Amino acid sequence: MSKISVNGVYLNVEIEGIERGPWITFSHSHATNLSLWDEQVAHFRRDFRILRYDTRGHGKSDAVKGACTVETLVSDVIGLWDVLGIMKSHFIGLSLGGTTGIGLAIHHPNRISKLAACNCHGVASPEFSAAWNPRIEVALLRGMRALVDPTLERWFSLEFRQSNAALVAEVARMIRSTSIEGYVGCARALQGIAYQEHLESIRTPTLFIAGAQDKAAQPAGIRLMQQCLPGARYVEVDPAGHLSNLENPRRFNEAVGAFLTVPID
Repeated sequence: MSKISVNGVYLNVEIEGIERGPWITFSHSHATNLSLWDEQVAHFRRDFRILRYDTRGHGKSDAVKGACTVETLVSDVIGLWDVLGIMKSHFIGLSLGGTTGIGLAIHHPNRISKLAACNCHGVASPEFSAAWNPRIEVALLRGMRALVDPTLERWFSLEFRQSNAALVAEVARMIRSTSIEGYVGCARALQGIAYQEHLESIRTPTLFIAGAQDKAAQPAGIRLMQQCLPGARYVEVDPAGHLSNLENPRRFNEAVGAFLTVPID
């Protein structure tokens, strides 16, 4: 692991995979960290050069007080790529990371080869935005431990939680270890998502992935994003909730792998 200074904050990064291979950048969800991608790194490292990073305020990256925007998170990725000399990379993002990828494809199309936007939102509806306010209040008043159980209930079915106790415990640890500043700042970023009307401008080859049982980013909304972007692909991972790459890594890896191997026109 190493830390890189970008936009006034030190971001924790890991680089793995084959030398001189095509780059993949992985971006995790809100309230997790780069270890969310362990299964994917193990699967793809034989064929790609892999960058994964902790979003500001998450994992071992520095926390910054105050709200941020998705555009700030997009700028963080560009800053990392600039420091590391990465001119172009595939981008695989989930939830907050998926929305960050959409922003990259809209604002920096020359820097992104292919985009897999997974279990994410293209716009913050009034209901989605309002749902974050009580969670922010809990974080500020009671700390991250108070958010563990309701977050796990939103992300995973009861059956999955009961039959995959070790994995769910690791996700709980990621939630608890997220800084309050990072949680609140990125929650504010999620409340300001406004990319839906710009999707049709994307020229980057794009795959949208949904979890069939995802209650946090429902398949219908992700299918709508795919329909707004001519030529985009859609895969529904079943069974899977919000963290589809963890709950069904085999199907997730198959979908991403098939997408990455299709030649770019």
